[in-house]
Amino acid sequence: MKRLSLGREQIDILKGITLTVKRGELLALVGPSGSGKSTLLGILAGLDTPTSGHIVLDGIDITRMSEGKLAAIRNRKIGMVFQAYNLIATLTAQENVEIPLYVGKHPGLPSARARELLDLVGLSHRLGHRPAQLSGGEQQRVAIARALAADPALIIADEPTGNLDEQNGQKLLKLIADLRAQTGKTFILATHDATVAAHADRVIRMRDGVIAGIHEQNGARVQ
Repeated sequence: MKRLSLGREQIDILKGITLTVKRGELLALVGPSGSGKSTLLGILAGLDTPTSGHIVLDGIDITRMSEGKLAAIRNRKIGMVFQAYNLIATLTAQENVEIPLYVGKHPGLPSARARELLDLVGLSHRLGHRPAQLSGGEQQRVAIARALAADPALIIADEPTGNLDEQNGQKLLKLIADLRAQTGKTFILATHDATVAAHADRVIRMRDGVIAGIHEQNGARVQ
């Protein structure tokens, strides 16, 4: 449960949600604005805490961790992809991907890891380009490479195609599917777009802070 205080009123943003995400799964959270999906995503990412209940990530209960320990867990186990990319404008694509590798201990050289991941997302020819020199689709690919940098167990993406046109959105979804197949990572995507949800193994439909439905998929489009 997630409850917020608004003056004297208590508002339940999330209400008694129980959810298990399988290792290696591509999961979509869908629902209209105000359904609670972004709040749930923030809690799953360790960026927010529930009012009650527990969050267990890769066997570790992160619910009441200190911020210092939680930051270390996020760095090692969670990769975030944002709708607005959140790249640093003054850094090159390679330097943006290196950033998570300067926090905590990670094997190898950050520069080598960044080049490897940018090659994986098809941007080995853009290593030295800054965000302003990249298209929206390319910037989102850099953001995905950055999310993969520390070899996390879980990648969380909030409306990953929201700022892309249809063609680039489709390319990005194919990239995510290919990366999941190649790396075995778990992906959770929050979206209001049925096209995005159609690529998921399982769709969690949210409405008014509750899970309104869970749909297993076998390549079928979500209705």
